[in-house]
Amino acid sequence: MFIRKIFQNKVDESVHRHFIRFGKGTYGMKAVMNVRKQKEKVKISTTFEYAIDFIEFILSFVDPIKVSGLVLNRQEIHGLEGKKKKGLFNYELDKEIKKEELNKILEDCYFALLDCSVPGMELKVKKKLPKPGKSSKKNIGDKFCVLNLENKFWPQFHKEFLFDLPENFKKARIEHTYVIKEIVTSPELKKQGDFEKIRQGAKRKGQIIRKMIVDEKESENKKDFAV
Repeated sequence: MFIRKIFQNKVDESVHRHFIRFGKGTYGMKAVMNVRKQKEKVKISTTFEYAIDFIEFILSFVDPIKVSGLVLNRQEIHGLEGKKKKGLFNYELDKEIKKEELNKILEDCYFALLDCSVPGMELKVKKKLPKPGKSSKKNIGDKFCVLNLENKFWPQFHKEFLFDLPENFKKARIEHTYVIKEIVTSPELKKQGDFEKIRQGAKRKGQIIRKMIVDEKESENKKDFAV
């Protein structure tokens, strides 16, 4: 999960992709997650940022997997049929697919908005990305992804997504603020003179603030990053 990777100093290309859209500035209400533990299951609702992470989490238990929804990408994806809309290729998937093939799609794509249901887990994701810039509590869309888990999957989910929270609680909410102080571009990228490549290849330096409200008790973690 990309937030965990930042806090554990394991930043990679998958983390970098989450920050390409951001310039210098402060961005609140990002990667919001609500968790409610019930008697036999756990219900998680989040903003759009977690869509791919949730699919990858489910894939760690199931192979093959039945998925339905959209895959979005800036370039064509070999082997899939789709149409280009507003600068992005849209690919509709509604099939059973092997873990290796789906992981490759997730690794290369711009975004994936996929539903799936497997024994003990169900994921529903909205099929239209939110517009950039909306960050107030009123319109952040923290039910963009809804994941229901049976309790047997809780230890693995907690380790991956709630790594700095206690394991036993009833209700939690996590919010993030990105403070991007600097955009760093390598000399090699600058020489190419391609604005889009520069934008996508540049590193964002700053700080992430992780606010956690667990059973009404609030705490905060901060981490400097370069992604």
